[in-house]
Amino acid sequence: MKLGAVYFFTDDGPDPVEFAQAAEGYQFESLFLPEHTHFPVSRKTPYPAAYGGDELPSFYLHTLDQVVTLSAIAANTETLTLGTGICLLAQHDAISKAKQLATLDFLSSGRLVCGIGFGWNQEEAEAHGVVWKKRFSIIRDKVKVMQALWTQEEASYDGVEASLARSWSWPKPKQPRGPRIYLGGAGPTTMRHAAEWADAWYVVPPPHDPTLESSIPKFWEIVDEVGRDRDSISIAVASAPPDPAVLERYAAQGVERAALWVDPANSPSGGMANLEAVARVVAAFNG
Repeated sequence: MKLGAVYFFTDDGPDPVEFAQAAEGYQFESLFLPEHTHFPVSRKTPYPAAYGGDELPSFYLHTLDQVVTLSAIAANTETLTLGTGICLLAQHDAISKAKQLATLDFLSSGRLVCGIGFGWNQEEAEAHGVVWKKRFSIIRDKVKVMQALWTQEEASYDGVEASLARSWSWPKPKQPRGPRIYLGGAGPTTMRHAAEWADAWYVVPPPHDPTLESSIPKFWEIVDEVGRDRDSISIAVASAPPDPAVLERYAAQGVERAALWVDPANSPSGGMANLEAVARVVAAFNG
């Protein structure tokens, strides 16, 4: 099982390039960056219990742009897999996002994994014009538009929520099929969408099932129900706890990658110290 990290880069935390270079030196295999464009002050949507509940942490309000930050990291690292973890695709234009991500994959020599998520903050999505109840089908169709642009000389897609007339677009990603699509989330609807059209289910461990020993069998049942070959899809864990015993349980169940949660800090030294602490877990697991 590959071990990466997930980190919220902010305007008061560590320098992303310094952090990423240190992560590469510590033998982290990948680095995933979350995304939020903004947070409406209304705060009608509660902070999910799966992420800690209670008050919204301040790092959500200070998050750096995902693609710009990944681009800086890509230019200053060599082996680190780069992850959007996750991209809130419903809030973006699919054609523009396809160009951004194809360019990032091209310039990084094929190091991108494209984590996509449905989001949890309704007001944030609606500020972008997203119809909340349609977000699942919106994202499915937008992913299909992106994949068409990544893989077809004359790209087209006819969907319900997003379509593309015959179009040319370059560069194509370095990866021949384009970046792998990790579909993030833990609920049954996300499981089914992942089983139907994603390359991997990118699950945030729910509080009631931190080792995923209940969730993973349910997911494989859904994969079988939709007629998908199990060998064509995998499981990765988002914001995995840096706990060796839990990681061993993931590995035993065939998880391909775990992106370990590194606590964000509102100082450069604090962020780097938190990375170093998690790096000791990675070294022990890999050693």
